[in-house]
Amino acid sequence: MDGLTALVGLIMFVGLIGIVVPLLPGLPLVWAAVLVWACEEQNPASWVVFGIVTTLALSGLVLQYLLPGRLMAKAGVTTSSTVSGAALGAVGFFVVPVIGGFLGFVLGVYLAERVKLSTHAAAWPSTKHALKALGLSMGIELLTGLAIATAWLIGVAATP
Repeated sequence: MDGLTALVGLIMFVGLIGIVVPLLPGLPLVWAAVLVWACEEQNPASWVVFGIVTTLALSGLVLQYLLPGRLMAKAGVTTSSTVSGAALGAVGFFVVPVIGGFLGFVLGVYLAERVKLSTHAAAWPSTKHALKALGLSMGIELLTGLAIATAWLIGVAATP
């Protein structure tokens, strides 16, 4: 293993950690590491791997937002509550390091549903669905990152 391969692997590892602990843009970092590797390798196999990885990354990003949104809509969480959650999540990201985005999103959904439905008991089910959607989104992103890392490892093994 050469130094570049080790560095790319380390960057991918940091990116995977960034998915779970959102200090860094996890999935883009994992994807960019493969781009650096492919640019350095400059052979057909590395570019095929990069194409596969790009397809995986784009698919993961679409699914990461599409599936949790549908889950919340199916559970009856309104678009206005989801937008309120996203807005408070953005604020929370800057106010409370690391977990503020998650806390802000859930709190935003809860507050919007509480205002709309008037009681804690009525707002709480929507909040639980928001938590499930966050978990699903993070799971999709992590699985996508792991799939990218696996494709890269296969590419490293396949390139001379």
